[in-house]
Amino acid sequence: MSITLVTGGTGSFGTTMVRDLLSRDDVDQIRILSRDETKQDAMRRSLNDDRLRFFLGDVRDPMSVRDAVRGVDHVFHAAALKQVPSCEFFPLQAVQTNVMGSSNVISAAEDAGVSSVVCLSTDKAVYPINAMGTSKAMMEKVAQAYARNSPDSGTTVSITRYGNVMYSRGSVIPVFVEQIISNKPITVTDPHMTRFLMSLVDSVSLVHYAFENAKPGDLFVRKAPACTVDVLARAVASLFGNDDPEIRVLGARHGEKLYESLLGREERAKSEDRGDYYRVPLDARGLEYELFVEEGSGENIEVEDYNSHNTEQLDIEGVKSLLLTLPEVRAELERHT
Repeated sequence: MSITLVTGGTGSFGTTMVRDLLSRDDVDQIRILSRDETKQDAMRRSLNDDRLRFFLGDVRDPMSVRDAVRGVDHVFHAAALKQVPSCEFFPLQAVQTNVMGSSNVISAAEDAGVSSVVCLSTDKAVYPINAMGTSKAMMEKVAQAYARNSPDSGTTVSITRYGNVMYSRGSVIPVFVEQIISNKPITVTDPHMTRFLMSLVDSVSLVHYAFENAKPGDLFVRKAPACTVDVLARAVASLFGNDDPEIRVLGARHGEKLYESLLGREERAKSEDRGDYYRVPLDARGLEYELFVEEGSGENIEVEDYNSHNTEQLDIEGVKSLLLTLPEVRAELERHT
């Protein structure tokens, strides 16, 4: 009997992950650990599948995590605080959930004999300038430290890192759609900002790839196109019949970058290109720093980071084609055009 746990299972990614798992014949039970009973009830009713088991709890609470993980084979750890502004104002809350909560999940998984834990991270963890990205970078370090310090563990802990997930909760595309439908100006922070574009389906594929291919401590990135915020706004407007929208520039918010990176230059220097993915193996070196005084690391870091400025850039038509792959966008178009 195969049992999978999805932490944060009622969120945007978690819901997509659960639906994907339900479509597979090799999953006998799916557990959802989350703290929102309203979302759990809505998910229970909408999916109506007896393979689902709901656990009310919080990754901050070790006991609720241990109850949910008992007897589980695989864990997809998606529970997190993800909104940049809220984490900026309440950074200790980001630490409690994203860092300590992740440590609780990994520790409970090891104690329960879980075979694989895949932790979800973000491009904002690379060269972080905000509390959310910093807390996710620390989450990655916690996962890698476990792999480094537990070489004989039967639990493989790995990390996936991805950029903006289109139409996920709190993303900008639903805001643009609402503004366009209401005949309001489209508000953007900085039209020159670039962001990676990834669908929820692509993010689920990345997690499955990590689960199937990871060695302890591995980090995986799925290659993705990008565009400027201006192009994204105009593409959304064009889909709804407005090729010349009014765009109002608000200025950058707390903790926003001009562009995001999925791999730092140091990581890219040692990464393995796997076609649609990059794999960054664990740096398993010990603490004998004196060795590097004489021998060095042998790594060449004279490469660029992999970022939303130097990846494939989509124009308006390219973004429109990508947006039309999203069921949420197609549903909005059916309602309003």
